[in-house]
Amino acid sequence: MNRKKVLILAWITLLVFPLPVVLFFYYGEGQNFYEIFQIQKINLIPIGYGLEFGIVYAFFASILLKSSVFKELPLNLDKLISSMKITRTDALFISFCAGFGEEILFRTGMQHYLGILITSIFFVAIHGYLNPFNWRYSLYGLIVLPFILLLSMGYEHFGLWFAIAAHFSYDAVLFWSYIKDPN
Repeated sequence: MNRKKVLILAWITLLVFPLPVVLFFYYGEGQNFYEIFQIQKINLIPIGYGLEFGIVYAFFASILLKSSVFKELPLNLDKLISSMKITRTDALFISFCAGFGEEILFRTGMQHYLGILITSIFFVAIHGYLNPFNWRYSLYGLIVLPFILLLSMGYEHFGLWFAIAAHFSYDAVLFWSYIKDPN
């Protein structure tokens, strides 16, 4: 996958993933834009908690991902990310798109109806991290699942922007740790 395709997927995640949630909650639940996106709950403290939580958990995950168990994955993250030729700015943009689009879809949409546990397991599974045919992917899934469960609980307590911030910072730290610095 190259840089252009990754950026197109990021835009799709940002703009298309929230669409079914917006349509469903607007027409089905009678909520307006401010309620769906929890605009009234934008607060620096929960956002700060989310950023901090994502960063700390990403450092924890990156240490585990560097262990020998994960070196034999078919597509090592470092090789995959370096093959995309993305910049650090791209990494921030992609991380924001994933954090925003996926959290609207999964936390605001699915979690509202399916609950924390089912939504979290589904989230990890569709990312390919609960793979019955590759135990190493599943092992990583078991590392990331507690993060998603805690993020989901944080959504219930702190709101959407906590979850977006945590997801963004987790992805950004992992992307940055795998981007090869040309200098």
